[in-house]
Amino acid sequence: MGTRAIILGGSMAGLLAARVLAETFTEVLVVDRDKLVGAVAPRRGVPQGAHVHGLLARGHQILDELFDGFTDDAVAAGALTGDLGEHRWFFAGHEARKAVTGMRYLSATRPVLESFVRSRVAALGNVTFVERHDVVGLTSTADRTRITGARVHADTETTLDGDLVVDATGRGSRTPVWLAELGYTRPAEERIKIDFSYTTRLYRLPDESVMDGVKSVNPLPSPATPRSAFFSAMEHGKWVLSVGGVLGDRAPTDPDGFLEYVKTLPVPDLHRVIAEAEPLTEPVSFRFPASVRPRYDTLTSFPDGFIVLGDAACSFNPVYGQGMTVAAMEALVLREHVRRGPLEPLAFQRAIAEVIDAPWGTAAAGDLAYPEVVGNRPEEVLRMNDYMAKVMAAACQDPDVLTAFMRVAGLVDPPSTLMEPDLRDRVLQLAG
Repeated sequence: MGTRAIILGGSMAGLLAARVLAETFTEVLVVDRDKLVGAVAPRRGVPQGAHVHGLLARGHQILDELFDGFTDDAVAAGALTGDLGEHRWFFAGHEARKAVTGMRYLSATRPVLESFVRSRVAALGNVTFVERHDVVGLTSTADRTRITGARVHADTETTLDGDLVVDATGRGSRTPVWLAELGYTRPAEERIKIDFSYTTRLYRLPDESVMDGVKSVNPLPSPATPRSAFFSAMEHGKWVLSVGGVLGDRAPTDPDGFLEYVKTLPVPDLHRVIAEAEPLTEPVSFRFPASVRPRYDTLTSFPDGFIVLGDAACSFNPVYGQGMTVAAMEALVLREHVRRGPLEPLAFQRAIAEVIDAPWGTAAAGDLAYPEVVGNRPEEVLRMNDYMAKVMAAACQDPDVLTAFMRVAGLVDPPSTLMEPDLRDRVLQLAG
């Protein structure tokens, strides 16, 4: 395929891209402004790293596919696993029926989960981490038709030459600017302003028997109950609570104010558990103004030797937990394309657009269910939101409906499966 691939960004999208490119490139460089090797704490380049992260079921499957024994190794290192249906899920304030879904979760804090993946990538032998280097820009041929490398800066500026450059720098990607500087059209952009925020604190429970074996309690947001939370067991006996608000509603970061905010959640016993737990950290907040999707797939020209993926290609509202899993799905697309021969960038961008379409549509429709969110609401979106409210109401009564919903939310099955006649009849009968 080529001699060297350069990946800009060392978070999950960049690591998974490195994993698949290492199969066909002689050398893979992963460039990041942070120290990567050995990092197991939140870092500057992942400002949301202190908060709960969901690795959806499909993402978990892909990690086990890309790294032999990944789940077993992660559990041996302290991560937790089990069936997603064992959690306590709350939809519009009502608790769902527990179910055996057949879908596994993998629970660890984001920095630790990322460290598991990074250690497996580092073990490949032909991947090198270029740490503490800022990405300054791209280099190209004189006619600007091909990207030939990247300019990076530590103490001095250096040029890294490569046969393929991958932008995995996240939602702060400068690719639209770089394209314009090279004479290409900037991509159109879809944006949904949700003004979501997380506030998170780590705890240790004095007695885990109070949880009755439950490893996660998750009241999900809805227009009826806009405040949400994820309270989950993590590695080494830690529990993490991330509380979320939409449309500018933010939990306070002072301990008393944070606890009062938890009291307003639609799960009364959660406040009691937290009030008796030992705090391990101070509350910290992260704000997410808007979901953003640059439409690289609609461009008619694009430089060779360059692609964009991960949050740089689509940044989702984090409450849906889609980012890492979509990045994993994109890595499989990348593997397929490079195995065919020389990579055609626009064909790749159009292929991952098909991966992005379903989760983007689901998240966009969910955000547009809030009347205050500005955006176009075609009849299809209104019908979808109405039906999804019925699905979640039915899931509170029927474990089979919960399983079907979890398979779609986990990106294992397409949304169309929720409309299959037998399931639709059951949903409408239960939800009224």
